[in-house]
Amino acid sequence: MLHVTTLDLFVIALYLLFMLMVGVWFVRRVKNTDDYYVAGRTLGPMVLAATVCATIIGGSAMMGRAGIAYTTGFKAIATAVPYMLGMFIFSSYAGRIQQVGERYHIESIPGLFAYRFGPAAKCVLSAMVAFAMMGTVAAQVTATATIIKLLGTQVGISYEMGALIATLIFIIYTAASGLFGVVYTDVVQFFMLIIFVYLMIPLSSLNHLGGLEAFLSNVDRRFLTPYLDGQILGDIVTYLVFTMAGAEMWQRAFAAKNKKAAKRGMFWGTAVYAATIALLFLMGLAAQQILPNVVEDFGTADAVVPALAIQILPPGLTGLALSGILSVMMSTADSYLLVSVQTVVHDLGKTFDPNMTEKRELLLSRAASALLALGALAIALYIKSAYDVLMFAWAFYAAAAGLPALAALYWKEATTAGILAGMIGGFAVTVGWKLLGQPFGLGATVPGAVTCGVLLVTVSLATCQKHPSVMVEL
Repeated sequence: MLHVTTLDLFVIALYLLFMLMVGVWFVRRVKNTDDYYVAGRTLGPMVLAATVCATIIGGSAMMGRAGIAYTTGFKAIATAVPYMLGMFIFSSYAGRIQQVGERYHIESIPGLFAYRFGPAAKCVLSAMVAFAMMGTVAAQVTATATIIKLLGTQVGISYEMGALIATLIFIIYTAASGLFGVVYTDVVQFFMLIIFVYLMIPLSSLNHLGGLEAFLSNVDRRFLTPYLDGQILGDIVTYLVFTMAGAEMWQRAFAAKNKKAAKRGMFWGTAVYAATIALLFLMGLAAQQILPNVVEDFGTADAVVPALAIQILPPGLTGLALSGILSVMMSTADSYLLVSVQTVVHDLGKTFDPNMTEKRELLLSRAASALLALGALAIALYIKSAYDVLMFAWAFYAAAAGLPALAALYWKEATTAGILAGMIGGFAVTVGWKLLGQPFGLGATVPGAVTCGVLLVTVSLATCQKHPSVMVEL
């Protein structure tokens, strides 16, 4: 059994305390809801790139994907590259999102839907965003709980206790400071992540195995062989379509200080993510040789990266590496939690209470941070695989919201009826396909997205003459 030294635990405790202090410090910068949700629209390209990268390299992207590389090999690459491509495409129109937000005072995707298609479309999308984001937070709770359980083996900390601890940490600094705290803790976490996880662990793994040549000579070639099945195809479509409507990235684009900052920040954040795909694949395959019994010892392949850190790094550096790994989950969880809060309180709440004061909205937002995080905890306790939780949350949202989001931004013929038909139809088919056990082994996002697209286009074209929608003009 792997052993974590007292020094490493001390380093981790100091790091977590520092992150909480940074989050609480930014409370004083939050003067209104614009500060809380979009950081006053002040983010430059470098800060934006760091927060984008820290957000998308989350628990599922790191621990989950390294676990997939460890157990199945090529699938880790096959499902990561589509998300990367989708994010590069998103960066090309992030500038338009920033301009639309600034000109029309819009802070979220549901806000755009309200402007173009009315309150019904806004409420349907808001409900989907809130649940999808909460499910993504659950994936980070799952990944963090796995680490805490591993760290607390000597004192008997269970997965459930680890999940509760993770949830409390996420609540404290997300509720306190909003996007200001989220973004600037992301910057710190980004450098921790790159230095102590994506550089130190792969290099130390290769050194432990006797160099790159020795590592490659012992890799099982079956794990390098490309293949495609219905489940992988479903995951690929999910990632590609999800990036069109990823509410956390739309929020970042709305928060950029100008069009150029939005485009450059998204592009460079995604470029760093692209480099980490190969490093995660390397860590998963290296762990096969260094720690062949991870699943048997820890109950999940999600433990691959932290287990590697404990096995190959000296005391002190192990603590820094584990802090970097924890920073991955924290940076992603706070981002998605804040989006779900914004959706529930600002987008849904103000639809039913349009006269809500900013003071009351901030108070409700902080309370919602706790309630939604507890909802994520419940999901994490039910589904204990970070990757499975993520795909559960993303599948129906990608199918139902991806194409409508792009249409809201660019297609003037899109109508309220078409948007509602597409979202509801895509959602229904995705859920139905899952309940049927995913016939032919095909992921549910594929038929869901196709249904959404067909209904969106046909119904919009049939109704656009009599019931045209307002277009966003720049």
